[in-house]
Amino acid sequence: MASRAINLKRARILVTNDDGINAPGLKVLVKLAKTLSDDVWVVAPESEQSATSHSLTLRRPLRERRLGPKRFSVDGTPTDCVLVAHHRILADRLPDLVLSGINDGGNLAEDVTYSGTIAATMEAALLGIPAIAFSQRRGEDGIARWKVPEAFLPDIVRRLVKMRWTKDLLVNVNFPAVAPEDVTGIEVCRQGRRDEGTTVNETFDPSGRRFLWIGGYQVDTSEERDSDLAVTAKGGISVTPLHLDLTHRASMKSLREVFG
Repeated sequence: MASRAINLKRARILVTNDDGINAPGLKVLVKLAKTLSDDVWVVAPESEQSATSHSLTLRRPLRERRLGPKRFSVDGTPTDCVLVAHHRILADRLPDLVLSGINDGGNLAEDVTYSGTIAATMEAALLGIPAIAFSQRRGEDGIARWKVPEAFLPDIVRRLVKMRWTKDLLVNVNFPAVAPEDVTGIEVCRQGRRDEGTTVNETFDPSGRRFLWIGGYQVDTSEERDSDLAVTAKGGISVTPLHLDLTHRASMKSLREVFG
């Protein structure tokens, strides 16, 4: 079942993230969302929730805090925020579109499985709301800069909302770490896979006691040439459609033969 195209001028937009209510990327996204619609609401985690994936808070109560007009924080995960917005804060009129981010750092390849930024859009998709996740790759100095999304994000949203969204669809957008004038284009591409995965590092505290630290990816390189990693590495903006149905249909025949 496909949704209708969204009229941005009349749309209610929910903005959330996983870096927290005070994150610079959220501030940029809210500013840009307000150029698209006059009805922009913010419901974001009270503190950073990076790599929380699609987790829910089930073993303790949640507290929402009104920080200003159409601006709330929730002491939970990005998924919690979308649910609280949907069932409580915006229950009188549900959002037409959910925008998540802008994440400080890319959400590429395997990141999709860990990302709270993307998890927020997953929850929106489960609720039947079109949703887009935005992330900004960091430069070689480890700093994310926002000039590329400022230049390109509103137009990307305008294009995407013209599309008819099928059930359980969400879109993952990553901006490259280049100057706006150096962006090579906007490319629709698939989710990639890094040549090397997550590392676990052994180190020592000042007292000489050993501890382990789950680190980032050692490299952002991949042999693939048609993926989100490749597109952003060469200076392009990657647009990747993701889907909530994880069924590997190509294996179903073999499995039926095994269990037949």
